[in-house]
Amino acid sequence: MTLYSDILLSGLVLGGMYALTALGLTLQYGVARIMNLSYGEFLVAASFGALFLYTGASVNPIVGLLLVVPLSFGAHWLLYQIVLTPLVRRAKHQGMLEVDSILATFGVLFVVQGVMLVLFGGQLYSYTYLSIPISVLGSTLAVNRLLALAFALIIGGALYLFLTRTRSGTALRAIAVNPTAAQLSGIDIRAASALAFAAGGAIVGAAGVLISMFLTFSAASGVGFTMKALIVVIMGGVGSMAGALVAGLMLGIAETAVSRLIDPGLTIAVTYALFLAALLWRPTGLFGRPAR
Repeated sequence: MTLYSDILLSGLVLGGMYALTALGLTLQYGVARIMNLSYGEFLVAASFGALFLYTGASVNPIVGLLLVVPLSFGAHWLLYQIVLTPLVRRAKHQGMLEVDSILATFGVLFVVQGVMLVLFGGQLYSYTYLSIPISVLGSTLAVNRLLALAFALIIGGALYLFLTRTRSGTALRAIAVNPTAAQLSGIDIRAASALAFAAGGAIVGAAGVLISMFLTFSAASGVGFTMKALIVVIMGGVGSMAGALVAGLMLGIAETAVSRLIDPGLTIAVTYALFLAALLWRPTGLFGRPAR
């Protein structure tokens, strides 16, 4: 029984990180219609920021969130204004914007990754922060993992309240459902899209800090995080927060179970198997709406 409770708790922690990471990409693609392939690189950059603050300035990662998150928000807002806004203006239709944004952010991926490789090299990094084992429901789990899960829940809850209880959040949801109708209602589509893209950047910055507390990372590991986020977003349903949460938890628990019970080398296989099964069963995602 201890083994299965350990799998469940560890899977929930990992799945919570997947869900939090995917929430930012859900905002960026669901509202701004930008498929950001450089997403994982910014997550790794935030992880390096947390590492530098902790080892170089003795700032613990939780306090570091107060610095990294606003910086990530600002960096993504500038990226949208400088690189993506020209693409939005010249796009004649949604398909053209998606293709152009994929190519542009693919280039940004290599720029950010290249800078990190020059600064940090290709080796793996990690640091020790609250890696104190405690017993939870008969299983042993490190404090840093539980702390990361708690803050992931807090950030996800704050995002939900923002989207459902504020005028700006309502505007973003309206754009995600029908951009044309939202514009006819007087919503500034470009300003709201910039806000959504930057907010998604703030979330990925927070995810990078939290993940760095218990996972190793390198300058070249961003692509893996991007792929996981894309899988969670598509599997859960594009633009659906509930879908991102459920899909993230499913992947986290499934990967942990396969790693503990069968072979750690099969975690990638089970991820893509679940992804393909979900798409065959629900082509629009678990919580996606069929196009009309």
